[in-house]
Formats: sequence, C-alpha cells, structure tokens
Amino acid sequence: MQRIYYGEDIYQYGELMLPETPAPHPVVVLIHGGFWKADFDLDLTREIAMDLTAAGWATWNIEYNRIGQNGGGWPGSFRDVADATDHLIHIEHEYRLDLDRVVTLGHSAGGHFALWLAGRHRLPDTSDLFKETFLEPGAVVSLAGISDLSMMHMIHAFRDQELAKPADNPTAELMGGSPSEVPDRYRDGSPKELLPLSTAHILFHGSLDVNVPVGMSDDYYEWAENIGDPVKYIRLTDTEHFMFMDPSTRAWKKVKEEMELLLKHL
Repeated sequence: MQRIYYGEDIYQYGELMLPETPAPHPVVVLIHGGFWKADFDLDLTREIAMDLTAAGWATWNIEYNRIGQNGGGWPGSFRDVADATDHLIHIEHEYRLDLDRVVTLGHSAGGHFALWLAGRHRLPDTSDLFKETFLEPGAVVSLAGISDLSMMHMIHAFRDQELAKPADNPTAELMGGSPSEVPDRYRDGSPKELLPLSTAHILFHGSLDVNVPVGMSDDYYEWAENIGDPVKYIRLTDTEHFMFMDPSTRAWKKVKEEMELLLKHL
C-alpha cells in the first residue's frame, strides 16, 4: 500500500494498492462515507479495498477534506474528490494503470460522490465545480448512496423536527445552505440533478437502512430508468446500512459478484 498525495493539504491523499495480476490494472476509486464529516475517514473503506485488490483490481482509496475541516464543504470537498480521481492520469504510467477500466465505488456519502463523478461532464462552464479535462469512469457502483441531495436535506430536516432537537443537517453543512437558499449548488452537486449520467451504474441498497432510506434509491432508479440511463438496481431485503462495508457479509458478496462482471466487460 502506498500513500500518494494529489494536493498539498494533509487530507489530499489516497492509498494505492496494486494486485498481483498482470498489468495494466483496472482501477476502483473508493470513496468513504460518514455524511461528509471530519469524524470519518478512509479507514471505513480500507477492508473492502484490500478485498478488491485481492480480486484483481488496483484500488485508489481516497481521502478528502470534510465538514469541520478548513477545505471541507462546498466547493472544497467536491474539488478534492474530483482532483483525487483525476490524479490517476498523472500516475497512470508509473503504476501501470488501465484508465479505460475505471470504476468509482462509494458508500453512503461516498456513493453520492461516486455517482457525481460520473455526472460532472454535464456541469455548465459557469459552475464552481467545472473542469476542462477530467477522467470519466467506465462504470459506477453506489452502496447505499445519497443520490439526491435535496431529498437528503429534507430527511434530516424532518428528523430534527420530529425529535424537537437543534438542527443537525449535514447536507446543509456540505452545501452551505438549503436547496431554496443555494439552488445552483444542489443542481451542480446532486447526482439526480445531473441525470442522465450516460454511464453504466449499479445501485445497491438495503431495505433495513435507517441512515439513508432505501426509498432514495427507489426514486433515483425510477427516474434514471425512465430517461433511458444505463442503471441497475439491487435491493437487498436483509441488509442495513453498514453491511456493505464488511467483506464477510452477504451484501458485500453480492457487490463482489457485480464487480467480477464489470471486470469481464469493461
């Protein structure tokens, strides 16, 4: 495992692991969740990174500035994830990576970024997140991902109201306001708003998820399918939010099966 910095900040780095299979290596960009907060880091995705590396993928497990850190929130967290992914272009030859076979894979808030990376080609050149050149993934895998930022904002607002507690809305913290206050940011930062992605993507979600309700993926899938986007949805009835991060679970085994299919067809 090698720690490689894609920027000058202490959190602008990734962990690269290479498989023992012949090069050039297909790559998985792994993006951890934790509602974009500084309390959580890439330790969350290290075990599945190791498992995917053993299965023949080069894995690029990325860190980024999160809420509570100087560079976190809008637009810094988005730019970090974008720059980390695009850094593969700079290390492609040194590590013999196959950038024609790149998959972005994220869990929860990381699933949001995994999908967003595939949709950023639709950003207008006036956007804070626009880049002239960037690496487009060949496929996306979202594990209990936040595919609709406006819906996630509403869910947190409703929960706080029900619990009669002070507002704790990580989506608002990430975006610097509500959908009504900063609509352009939600338009540019939410995967659902960027449909069609025009990239093959697979949604996994568990029916027992209480952190990111499964209805979010239900809704996103319906929208994506109706406009003809290449999307596949695997809804697991016996799975809660964090089972996707445990290589011993049935949920992760289902993800691995889909990754094996992607490895054959990318």
